[in-house]
Amino acid sequence: MGKFKFIMLTAILVVTAICVKPRAFAESAKKEEIVQAQAVLTVAESKRLIAKGVAQMPIVKNALKEGMVIICKGTTNTYVAEEITGKKIEHGSYVYGRTYPEKGGKQLAPKQIIQEIILVNGKETKLDFADAVGKLKAGDVVIKGANALNYEKKLAAVITGGGSGGTTGKILPHITPRKVHLVIPVGLEKQIAGDLVDITNKVREPIEGLNTVYPMFLLTGHITTEIEAIKVFADVSVFEMAAGGIGGAEGSVRLVIRGRKAEVKKALKMIESVHGEPAFVK
Repeated sequence: MGKFKFIMLTAILVVTAICVKPRAFAESAKKEEIVQAQAVLTVAESKRLIAKGVAQMPIVKNALKEGMVIICKGTTNTYVAEEITGKKIEHGSYVYGRTYPEKGGKQLAPKQIIQEIILVNGKETKLDFADAVGKLKAGDVVIKGANALNYEKKLAAVITGGGSGGTTGKILPHITPRKVHLVIPVGLEKQIAGDLVDITNKVREPIEGLNTVYPMFLLTGHITTEIEAIKVFADVSVFEMAAGGIGGAEGSVRLVIRGRKAEVKKALKMIESVHGEPAFVK
């Protein structure tokens, strides 16, 4: 009986080894398939990549098919509007606020201003911005850029120079109660040091300013950086490893893309398609 038990135990161990080994081998092979690559994106290239990603987001495509999409003004949203409408937009004609160097640098030449682009069922309309905001319903999309980003906490903030809160003050009261998607295209260049909630609280304190200190609105929603944009086009993981550069790469981001070789190659192909995007102000 003891011999029989020994034989049975041996048989079980052999069968188990046969069953487990292929699985372990498959898992090992799967790990071996993972590769990584890096990519450097200038500010302009990032804006173009983010715009391409926003245009292909499922919630945006659904609203374009059956709903309303409001594209608020901004530099990154200039690219977003181009990708969604397929039209070339003159840089400077679709922005409100702008940040320039205190001294030197290039500035946008005066342009003929165009109104906010509002699409209903994928078609551009002549709806007034205020009227369009009033008609927002669940599932519709508002696309609004930001000036500051706390990526880890998925928070963004936008500077407001107008006493009435500007564009942000007009859209926020309608976003949450109507369950409207707020898409926030924002480059990783806009990550800031510190607690964004604390910062927004401080800049709105009624204390004396030696120069103009603008208040900010906090934004939550579908924050879309270069990382999310890449993931729209490829099944990969992405993280930022470094930032900055010279010769036009000031403010650039260095990303690492990781995943199966075919997917990483797909991501790199999309990234390469935006390389060489000229600066917003030439």
